[in-house]
Amino acid sequence: MTTKTTKIIYWTGIILTSLWFGASGFFELTTNPIVWAITQQLGYPEHFIYLLGVMKVAGVITLLIPNKLLRWKEWVFAGVFFDITFAFFSKLAVLGFSATTDAIIAFIMVSVTYIMFRKLYTATYALPN
Repeated sequence: MTTKTTKIIYWTGIILTSLWFGASGFFELTTNPIVWAITQQLGYPEHFIYLLGVMKVAGVITLLIPNKLLRWKEWVFAGVFFDITFAFFSKLAVLGFSATTDAIIAFIMVSVTYIMFRKLYTATYALPN
């Protein structure tokens, strides 16, 4: 796979992830009745929904800054994976398997994006002297 193809897949994934989680964070911060009803049905308290919204919006901003904040982007990817995992299992436990489709799609999309991120920005670890 060429670097150009990797970049195209990466930026497509970043844009889709940003739209998905940015919209979700916005709806959580603006107390969208549909989003709040589902989240509360899953058992999450109000203060958690606001915090989730803030973190999603901050993460989206971080992801959209090109070639900077690479360590923060690692943390954003980790947070997104936690969010998707908790959403999947919460929906599975409360609403049933059919309600987990969005989490499965998000997991695949973010996984591919993260793989492309690692191809573009290889992790180098050095031991301190």
